[in-house]
Formats: sequence, structure tokens, C-alpha cells
Amino acid sequence: MKYRQSLVLYAKKYGVNRASRKYNKGRSYIYFWLNRYDGSLKSLACQSRRPHSHPNQHTETELKLIRDMRRRNPDLGMIELWHRLKQRGYTRRPESLFRIMRKLRLFPPQKKQKKYSPKPYEQMTYPGQRIQIDVKVVPRKCIADPELKLFQYTAIDEYSRLRYLGAYEEQSTYSSADFLQKAVTWFKRRGVSVECVQTDNGFEFTNRFSNGKRDLQTLFEVTSASLGIKHKLIRPYTPRHNGKVERSHREDQKRFYSSHSFFSQSDFAKQLTIHQARTNNYPMRPLRWLSPVEFLVQFVCQFYNLFWAVLK
Repeated sequence: MKYRQSLVLYAKKYGVNRASRKYNKGRSYIYFWLNRYDGSLKSLACQSRRPHSHPNQHTETELKLIRDMRRRNPDLGMIELWHRLKQRGYTRRPESLFRIMRKLRLFPPQKKQKKYSPKPYEQMTYPGQRIQIDVKVVPRKCIADPELKLFQYTAIDEYSRLRYLGAYEEQSTYSSADFLQKAVTWFKRRGVSVECVQTDNGFEFTNRFSNGKRDLQTLFEVTSASLGIKHKLIRPYTPRHNGKVERSHREDQKRFYSSHSFFSQSDFAKQLTIHQARTNNYPMRPLRWLSPVEFLVQFVCQFYNLFWAVLK
């Protein structure tokens, strides 16, 4: 608009031909805006090109029929309303009826939905209080054998972000139970006693959404109960509740799977072990720029210092 105003003012001062050469615009374009300009900047705004009328638009008789039918049947569905209108001589398509009803605001106002406000997530206060477990499918482009399928099982401590990774050829409750036993042993060697494991609702962990086996416990649930570990399931279709392990899988994709290839399950397990050691010694912002190993050592040192202070 300001550009057009400068063009118009220049044309009024020096003429249309000179303005056309300076602004590289046609004379008809300049005359058009000269005729529209009334001294205000708003007069140079682009106006709507929508036609004021159309030969196929709804007639007043049709509009009155639609309003009357809607007033008598306020709760009637649109298709049934169109069917009744058709019985009374209405010849338009349902799409046309929808557009005109929306334009006339004949649809009932939508009920205002209550805004979902998630409750604050419970923060862990010591290692082993809760371990998140999930499975990542290894990308097909990373596997040399086209018939081989690989899966990465991940267990991450919510407090220290210490991770244990497992390589498996199948995603099943048997693999999950075996991984749980190995993970508990691995954490125990590092002074972390697992009290609770948190998983999603996949069939490798629970039969919660199974039609015929809902009351039958999986081997993973039986194993966690035999180890004295509480099994917690997250809310269905809410992967953010398992956000720490999901975020670690995204980092695995960027730092590991984007640049590695695997020729067998044993080769994948060896490379995964090296990647596990590297990530457990990688500094993280949530841990005040300490690695999970350093953060766990710091917690143990503080615990023993407090223990000896109480004894003294």
C-alpha cells in the first residue's frame, strides 16, 4: 500500500509516463490506482474479488425453506435434513446445503471442551526407584541380511539416566522377561536395586488389551513379580509418559543407527555394548552436565557422607 502511494504521488507530480518508466509499471496499472486513490492509505488496499452474486446461488425461497426446516428440527442431522428438504422440492447437493448452513450459522454451537491439564510428573528421588523399559525396532537399512530382524531393548533409570541395552532377534514376552532379568542383575552390580519398572501396553509386556488373554499374565509380568518388582503401565496411547526412554531412542537413531550396519545378532550385540558404554559416559544437561555414571557416583558419595555424619 505504501509502495502504491509513492507511485501515485510520483505520477501526480511528474506524470504517468515518467512514473511508468521509474517504477517499471504499465500505464493502465497506474491509472487504475490513480482513480481509486482518495488521499488515504486504505484506499490503496487490495479489495476482495469475490463476486456479489452467482447464477447458481440459493434463491430466497430455498433459503426460507432451509431456515424453516432447521427451526422446526434443531437437532436433526444434516443428511436427514437434506433428505427431508429434497422431499419438499430441494434440488441441491448435500455439499451445497452444508456450505449454506455454515454461512447462515445454522449449526448448533460446539460445546466448549474442558482443557486437558496433565498432572505434574512424579520426580524420582534415588536410583532404582523406577526404571523405564521399551523396545526399538532396528531400521531395515542398518541390517545387511534382508531376512534378519533385530530389536533393541532399553532400560533407563529415571533418576540417573543410566541405561542398559539388550540385542534380540524377536520382540516377545520371552525376550522381555529375559531382558528384565539381565537388566536387574546389571543394575544390581552397580549398586542400584530396581523397585519398579514402567512400560507401555505392548503385548510383549502385558495382555491388557488382548481379547482372549486379558486375565492371563505374560511371562514378563510373572518374572517381575518373582523378582519382587512392581510393574507399572503407562496411560494408553501416551508415549510421553515413557518420555525418558523414548528420548534416548531418538538419540540412538541420530548417533548410532544413522552410521552403523549389522551383519548378525552377535555383531549387533557387540556394537550395542560399545554404544551403551559411550552413552552412559556422555554428559547430559538434566544431570547438570554430568554423565549418568558420574551422577550415580556423586549420589553414592553423598549418601555415604550423610550416613557417616549421622553415625558420628
